[in-house]
Amino acid sequence: MRIALLCLAVASLLPPSALAVPKNIIYMIGDGMGPSYVAAYRYYQRDPAASVVGNTVYDDLLTGMASTYPDDDTLVTDSAASATALATGIKTFNGAISVNRQHIPIGTMMQLAKRLGKANGIVASSQVNHATPASFLAHNSSRRNMNAIADMYLDYRIDGKPVADLIIGGGTKYFVREDRNLIAGFTELGYQYTDDYKQLAGLTRLPAIALLTDNALPAVLNSDYDSMLAPLTEKALQLLSTADKGFVLMVEGSQIDWCGHDNDIACAMAEMHDFAKAIEVAKAYVDANPDTLLIVTADHETGGLSLGANGVYQWHTEVIKRVKATGREIAKQLQQLENQQDISKRYTELTGISLDKAQLQLLITALSNEDEKVGRSQILQFINDASLTGWTSGGHTAADVPVMAYGKHAGEFSGFMDNTAIAKKLIQYIQQTK
Repeated sequence: MRIALLCLAVASLLPPSALAVPKNIIYMIGDGMGPSYVAAYRYYQRDPAASVVGNTVYDDLLTGMASTYPDDDTLVTDSAASATALATGIKTFNGAISVNRQHIPIGTMMQLAKRLGKANGIVASSQVNHATPASFLAHNSSRRNMNAIADMYLDYRIDGKPVADLIIGGGTKYFVREDRNLIAGFTELGYQYTDDYKQLAGLTRLPAIALLTDNALPAVLNSDYDSMLAPLTEKALQLLSTADKGFVLMVEGSQIDWCGHDNDIACAMAEMHDFAKAIEVAKAYVDANPDTLLIVTADHETGGLSLGANGVYQWHTEVIKRVKATGREIAKQLQQLENQQDISKRYTELTGISLDKAQLQLLITALSNEDEKVGRSQILQFINDASLTGWTSGGHTAADVPVMAYGKHAGEFSGFMDNTAIAKKLIQYIQQTK
């Protein structure tokens, strides 16, 4: 497939340095992770017996902040436009997957890495062809064209090979379809493949692909795992570390954003924990391989999260810690029950919150609504009220996002910058590959 690519717009941003550029780049994106999420996780993780609130890995690595606005007058970006900026250094319109306003494809850092002989890979807790990972590997005028994006993962070749040497996440339904079996195409090209989370050890070399669920991975709060993303990150680093010229790895904590869209604070904290565990794996890799740079940021903030609400100067993390499932899962379970007492009992078992008669009636009424969102919203409203968690939106906001850096050249990511500046620096490092 021949696609005209714009030249990568790379500004000369780095000061002269005697240090060589990083051999390896680990790029971690917490989708929807605004600054309030980082603060919330700090308080969520605190030891109640301690006199001070301890730092988390997010706090320890924090170096700056970034703006996220897209290439239009909305100021509020979606994941496709922001991921395009983070993958190419060029802004675009909401919904676009690494194409500009004229719908012309923009070269990505993964494509550049491939041309220069570096290995590259993506890991995501969403479908691997979702907006953020797609922006590193594909081009499309709409993020909604997910089958076409999946096709491009196989069809777009550099020196006869697909761009990604490693793909790990969810989304089998987009790659094994009635009209086309992309996995057969990948395996014909020598890719190892698994669709089982417990069989990751079977991936022993590059190239490799693991599609572990039909859609996205399960929300961590609904799973049996303390972290799902950390083992995937560890496997990715194990496989990529054999590359002679180094690698570029993008890891997305995809579902932080989905929890924010639902205004589900317990879900959000579980996904932040999952992402934190993955960051710790990456940080340990940098410690063992000092020629590596770790960058952590977000594509945007989701939900307008506030810690404290309704004019009350408190935020109750102990309420959040008692919640055992996401709002979606709680709604699913409650809708299977008919008896009001059973609904009340099960709600308390899953949330730790006891409902009075008025609250129970509100819940019953909401669950009976044909729109599933109404019941879920009421379920979560009780949790938000009890924990004094506030939300201003069910969508994204224009809030700046944190930037974290660790390892070689981490100091170049301090202070305030635009999201495109992050990509431009990383692209410049990749261009200097020897």
